[in-house]
Amino acid sequence: MGHKSHSIDYVLFLVVGTIILFGLVMLLSASAPSGYQEFADSYYFVKHQIIFGLIPGLGALLTFARIPYAFWRKHAWNFLIFSGVLLVLVFIPGLSAGIGSAHSWINVGGFFSLQPSEVVKLTFLFYLAAWLAQRDKHGVQDVHEGFLPFVLVLGTIMLLMILQPDVGTMSVIAAMSLVVYFVAGAPLKYIFGLVAAGVAGLGLLITAAPYRAARFTTFLHPELDPQGIGYHINQALLAIGSGGLFGVGYGHSRQKFQYLPEVSGDSIFAIIGEELGMVVAVLTVLLFLFFLWRMLEIAKRAPDNFAKYVVVGVAAWITIQAFVNIGSMVALMPITGVPLPFISYGGTSLAVTMAAVGVVLNISKHTK
Repeated sequence: MGHKSHSIDYVLFLVVGTIILFGLVMLLSASAPSGYQEFADSYYFVKHQIIFGLIPGLGALLTFARIPYAFWRKHAWNFLIFSGVLLVLVFIPGLSAGIGSAHSWINVGGFFSLQPSEVVKLTFLFYLAAWLAQRDKHGVQDVHEGFLPFVLVLGTIMLLMILQPDVGTMSVIAAMSLVVYFVAGAPLKYIFGLVAAGVAGLGLLITAAPYRAARFTTFLHPELDPQGIGYHINQALLAIGSGGLFGVGYGHSRQKFQYLPEVSGDSIFAIIGEELGMVVAVLTVLLFLFFLWRMLEIAKRAPDNFAKYVVVGVAAWITIQAFVNIGSMVALMPITGVPLPFISYGGTSLAVTMAAVGVVLNISKHTK
């Protein structure tokens, strides 16, 4: 590579570790009432997060930090096939662990459930970064060599996720892919065209599903039907508002007692605001901004284009997802159902994001 490797970026390692530990502390408080009610164990969700999220995630992070990042580029095509297979598995009877008409999970040996769309965020990124790195700027900008193949592959992945349906995760993957495509040299007219097409597509998806239409209506008019379609966002705003500057105190949330839906998952930021106040809520946002800055510093000094695209992709994925989640809790955008990275309950999400950080840490060993 023309230069010697050095130590990993310990600043990134520490900031991610800080967010994860903070997440476990908040999950311990937020999930206690629902854990006791559903499983007669106040610590159920925290124990589950540690066993199926933190431990495998830490193992993946440490392992991936040691695997030369060129390995992921070498097997990029296999990762694309793997992504497609994972997204198809959720429709196979016996493997699908979906709820109702949703097919977003698969059973693994009857022991635990896996959310394939979370894994696809990373495996598809490997393929996309390798595919773009093979092309010069002209190849990326060419309609037949760059634009149409990009749209075809991304469109196929998005279609499989719409069928689940998992529009929230699909939107994160699409946004991440567009950021990487732009960094690789795609013209702004392509990006704006795809964004416009995406907005039109989301509009169709919203009108096609009553629950999505209800979410969008609630976003525009949260005061409508506060006990019905507006219940979730109104309870989230009530939680954050009642926390004031310094919160009602750790462990003293009222909303977590079956008032606010998904307190351990999508709504955990509202509990942070209620218990620890606006000051800590803002510090949480600043932690994610610091994470983004550190990732971009690594990307700027990446040893090659593949490495740069991977780091940019991971940075875009985690940061966009964080701000979509936080934005939905403060009524800046509709509730989408995406978790807050490193903090929300979800073993697959935590393990995969930690694995992605491990890949970035390996790249940071080779920065210029």
